[in-house]
Amino acid sequence: MSLSAEDIYNSILELCHEVKEKEMDNIRNASKLLAERLLDDGIIHVFGAGHSRSFGMEMCGRSGGLAPMKLVGLEDIAARDNDSINLIELERDPITAIKLLEIHKVLPEDAFIIVSNSGRNGSSVELALECKKRGIPVIAVTSLNHSQNTTSRHKSGKKLYEIVDIVIDNHCPYGDVLLEIPKYEIKTGSASSVVGALIAQSLTVEIINIFLESNQAPPVFMSANVDGGDEHNKKIIKKYENRNITY
Repeated sequence: MSLSAEDIYNSILELCHEVKEKEMDNIRNASKLLAERLLDDGIIHVFGAGHSRSFGMEMCGRSGGLAPMKLVGLEDIAARDNDSINLIELERDPITAIKLLEIHKVLPEDAFIIVSNSGRNGSSVELALECKKRGIPVIAVTSLNHSQNTTSRHKSGKKLYEIVDIVIDNHCPYGDVLLEIPKYEIKTGSASSVVGALIAQSLTVEIINIFLESNQAPPVFMSANVDGGDEHNKKIIKKYENRNITY
């Protein structure tokens, strides 16, 4: 078996095509739910731990993205508590979810996107359960291949995909790696971040289209590195200034 840049390129492209073929209805349904919340003056909170944080960075506070999207991460706890943190321990601890909900002002009109490739850790599962208690809809982006073949680390025994309103499956394999390393019993070529970025952009574009169909101007950021970008973004942020939205 070969191991090359072309191999990982082709393997990830194949996954992306699989997501396009099998998840488009889920992406559209999730976009409709999220757009309804935004049109009702809610905001969307996006949580991901570890490398799943990159999904939130793809949707929140960037050019071409929607302004009322708020990145929620383990690092927020460190910033509040002014203390060193062990990210792995925080990701596995259900109390992390409660701390994050204390930090972020989550209102009944909001929604959550929770991104977890494994869908097994305490923080993600507890966050989904707590949101459901509060009547806040939750979209999950996860790997069913992984989650359905592992155990939960939450006391409920549940995994993320079993709790949420809509699941978007990234179709990544168990362990999130695609290519075998010859002569070694390990693999390389992680896929979830790349596929996740595509899903994030798909959701963004679909939500914007729903705004247009509703004859509403979509609150989209411009790049801060083009002329007029700062002025444009300040006007948008002003509408959400009580929600701590930033660019």
